[in-house]
Amino acid sequence: MDAATLPPVIRLHPEDGVVIARIALPPGTPVAPGVAVGERRIPPGHKVATRLHEKGEPIRRYGQIIGFATDAIAPGAWVHTHNCAMGDFAKDYAWGVDARDPEAVPVPATFEGIRRADGRVATRNYIGIITSVNCSAHVADLIARQFEPNPITGDNPLADWAHVDGVVALTHKTGCGMTMGEPLTLLRRTLAGFARHANFSHVIAIGLGCEVNQLAPMLEEQRLARRLRSMDIQDSRGARKTVEAGISFVREVLADSNTARRQTVPASELTVALQCGGSDGYSGITANPSLGAASDLLVRHGGTVILSETPETYGAEHLLTRRAVSQEVGEKLVELMRWWERYTEREQAEMNANPSPGNKAGGLTTILEKSLGAMAKAGTTNLVDVYRYAEAVTKKGFVFMDTPGYDPVAATGQVAGGANLVCFTTGRGSVFGMKPAPSIKLATNGAMYERMSDDMDVNCGTVLTGEESVAQCGERIFELMLRVASGERTKSEALGFGASEFAPWTIGATM
Repeated sequence: MDAATLPPVIRLHPEDGVVIARIALPPGTPVAPGVAVGERRIPPGHKVATRLHEKGEPIRRYGQIIGFATDAIAPGAWVHTHNCAMGDFAKDYAWGVDARDPEAVPVPATFEGIRRADGRVATRNYIGIITSVNCSAHVADLIARQFEPNPITGDNPLADWAHVDGVVALTHKTGCGMTMGEPLTLLRRTLAGFARHANFSHVIAIGLGCEVNQLAPMLEEQRLARRLRSMDIQDSRGARKTVEAGISFVREVLADSNTARRQTVPASELTVALQCGGSDGYSGITANPSLGAASDLLVRHGGTVILSETPETYGAEHLLTRRAVSQEVGEKLVELMRWWERYTEREQAEMNANPSPGNKAGGLTTILEKSLGAMAKAGTTNLVDVYRYAEAVTKKGFVFMDTPGYDPVAATGQVAGGANLVCFTTGRGSVFGMKPAPSIKLATNGAMYERMSDDMDVNCGTVLTGEESVAQCGERIFELMLRVASGERTKSEALGFGASEFAPWTIGATM
């Protein structure tokens, strides 16, 4: 079926009382037998009712509840924030009833990765600079800038080290004015995850000297003292001398870093962070389920995928507990949801503060609707474990990591946990990177893909136009994962994204 003969709406499940507009629907457009669009035009990606919904009645998409009618909704009416809202309903966690062992592939896929001395596999080869506190951020930036190519002259300080992908300074806005306990533990776990990341051959840590997050105890606590070089600005006699010492360190290790070579390794060495941002009404129809199909392929090949953004799984967690390998794993996920309820109540917020204004403009109405579409990124395989933010991921298969929904903070936790590749779906047009892991950008619709072709790697809008199935698009994404892991550059890498997006989760009071 070509685009010209496709129906104007998409029905996702037989039990749904709404369909999704494939294109803008003017009044009078047929959307179901005996039902046409009413007086109000339906924007593309938005929902239109196919039957009467009485006030208080649940509204279903994907066969699941996404909200409740706040007024009676006539057949053919636009369904959105003006007449659909959150509400409570019972969830059946049904621990593990849908868990099934994935079918392994007879011949596992491979890619060209960098095998480190400790056996881990890298997809990139960077030298890293981490900072204990915001007060050392500028010094770290000054060191990294010395090794950046000049866009005007074309000079490249790393020209003689062709196997080094760059020098990355990871700076942040915290590290002091914070309380001990959970806030400091979270920051240190995040920094340590990046410090030991396989995509860094060498790392230097820079502090100020008087901050709460003191370097020496952090390195001792995280068992990094013998792994990386560290220096405090105050002990190093000021910013200028610290910069000089940092530049000297990088020059000292460049030759050793440059010895890295790629070799054929199994796809099981891939750990992929699954992200979505700037979502629209098509995200749960095209890019997210296509990435889910790719996730299923990677798991079948022995690899790992990390689903996160806990607030964007809220309301749909019962669908994941059904796939949990044990009740214990399922209960870990449910407890995260309870924590987030307490957290938002304490902060005088609400879980439905998400979707964002851009999400709503794209057709998403409630967090329930967004969650149902977002979790499609993880495919259909078993949930094998649940991790805290930035905790090292050690299990193979589909895992969940607790993070906020804010993309830079979420991806920072996933990469700290060991993700060596990021796949990021977007319908509105998020621009993003997360060094040292390369990021693949997946567009939900062709119009945005064409408009932002310098930023998007994959057009998943082909599913919307009938050019390919979700499974075919997923196969295409999986093949790109292997090529990017082997060294092929992504659009975000070409534009230099990935250092500024480093954003550890700041939790607790700023003092």
